[in-house]
Amino acid sequence: MREITSDMIKELRERSGVGMGKCKEALVLAEGDMEKAIDILRKSGLAAAVKKEGRETKEGMIQTADDRSTLVIAEANAETDFVAKNDRFKHFLYDCVKQALETKPKSLSDFLLQPYFKDKSITIDQYRNLVIQALGENIQLKRLEIVHKHPNCSYGIYSHMGGKLVVVVEMEGASDQEGIAKEIAMHVAAENPDYLKPEEIPAHVLAREEEIARSQVQDKPANIVDKIVAGKLKAYTDQVCLVHQKYVKDNSVTIQQFLDVCSKKLEKKFSIRCFWRWKVGQ
Repeated sequence: MREITSDMIKELRERSGVGMGKCKEALVLAEGDMEKAIDILRKSGLAAAVKKEGRETKEGMIQTADDRSTLVIAEANAETDFVAKNDRFKHFLYDCVKQALETKPKSLSDFLLQPYFKDKSITIDQYRNLVIQALGENIQLKRLEIVHKHPNCSYGIYSHMGGKLVVVVEMEGASDQEGIAKEIAMHVAAENPDYLKPEEIPAHVLAREEEIARSQVQDKPANIVDKIVAGKLKAYTDQVCLVHQKYVKDNSVTIQQFLDVCSKKLEKKFSIRCFWRWKVGQ
């Protein structure tokens, strides 16, 4: 069996909200498997749904840049928050998104090999190494995404906590309604949906939720178990799917209902195509 360390117990405590003693017991029963331990806590009713992300230890910043046809999202990491707030670190990331917006690289690895636009004698990766030497910490460009804009879509961008959390929402129906798309992006930042709509939830995830739900109602009469499980599954999908979540600024309506109101008011049909929710260290 894998050794149960204090760090593992602490991580499970942070992810589940359950006491240290119960977390240790769950980890022992799960033989050190974190996800199995979470299931054990949930089946026992001690923990509700738990996010898959564990502790976030990396520092850094997320930056966006866009023009009429393209949007770039990039994350750079440093070892400490002190360096992540340094102007040189910020300038490095800003230069990266500015160049990526122009060159539209196919991948992060391709981008790192590009000549740096301010000094073509060095590559982006060599520029990164110069920043490392200047700041005395390991600096990494962790991820980079190029979004090609659709002509009938609006893009809402919301940055929170000084660039530690950034959300981009792609809304179909008009190309000039960034304000509505940003309202949705602010909601995504606050409520952290896992999926856009129920159809996107993988079958194995639903099967896991059904198994947990059934384990919680074993003492109920057989004729109502299926109804209770169906209700629990609906509550789960409402919680994790963006269009079914209660709008954070008005919990009397869901996000889909909020979009329907906007559609009726502006006489356009709005729908969310996709969203990106990046948090430093994920």
